[in-house]
Amino acid sequence: MSREFGETSLGSIELFCLAADLESFTAAAQQAGITPAAVSRAIGRLEERFGVRLFVRSTRRVRLTDSGREYHLQCKQALAQLVDAERQLTGHQTAPSGLVRISAPTTFGHHRLLPLLPAFRALHPGVEVEVHLSNRNIDFTADGFDLAVRAREQADSGLVARKLMDAELTVVGTPQYFARRPAPVSPDDLQDHECIQFLLPRTGQRVPWRLRVDGEERDLQTNGGLVCSEDILGCATLARAGAGLLQTYRFIVEKDISQGTLVEVLKPFGGASRPFSLIYPGSRHMPLRVRALADFLAASLQRGGRDPLKKSDSRPAD
Repeated sequence: MSREFGETSLGSIELFCLAADLESFTAAAQQAGITPAAVSRAIGRLEERFGVRLFVRSTRRVRLTDSGREYHLQCKQALAQLVDAERQLTGHQTAPSGLVRISAPTTFGHHRLLPLLPAFRALHPGVEVEVHLSNRNIDFTADGFDLAVRAREQADSGLVARKLMDAELTVVGTPQYFARRPAPVSPDDLQDHECIQFLLPRTGQRVPWRLRVDGEERDLQTNGGLVCSEDILGCATLARAGAGLLQTYRFIVEKDISQGTLVEVLKPFGGASRPFSLIYPGSRHMPLRVRALADFLAASLQRGGRDPLKKSDSRPAD
């Protein structure tokens, strides 16, 4: 195996990351215990090797170029893995620490992921969690993420999917809406209703509604003149305003249903669900801090398929 790095390359990478984090060669030099000129020379060696500018320099501060920003993300991950490997070998990794970056859909993020993080931080105060809420798929390598939560199967076979929970779907509308139109009693009745639509970010197609008919889950196309894209929580806002019927995850509207501001319909055809899974690259070493968050989320959300944030009742099992 040929050597890819010279004797000073890793040290230069560490100084590059330090200068990027602090946005200052001088501050990086002070923290590293060397001169600003030494920091500048180290970064200059990297720029000469790659043939690209990593920083835009000014009299007061330095900032990363687009190439520098991408390289910084990759270097931070690589250095963190080296630190983890060294700690595991020497037995010094007694508690997880460092940054974990996780991406999640807005629905799951607001209603399930974010409410769990205070408890995780209480268990692992050394771990910092950065949450990216978006309904678009991310690129783990280019975007620098460790974990992602997704509700649909991923085309990339190099990714591992660890199921977290089945999220039940429900159809709701406001009492005001049903004062104008009779509530549907069968799936066929949906053709006579205003059904709020959401566009899948990846395909631009309307998400079909899923109902249980004759014991089987079936996808149905519905009609509606109000369409949301990007943030599915906008559909819930429209439903609360009396704009029409909405099929969504029960955990988004359970409070509305209990308060009577939204009314659940088509209950005999309910029970359909969609799974949420934790996604991560299968070929990548998983640092202790990432594994700690992954295991915590799985343990918190995998409770016999039940919603982990919903209080259990005292009714006996069927």
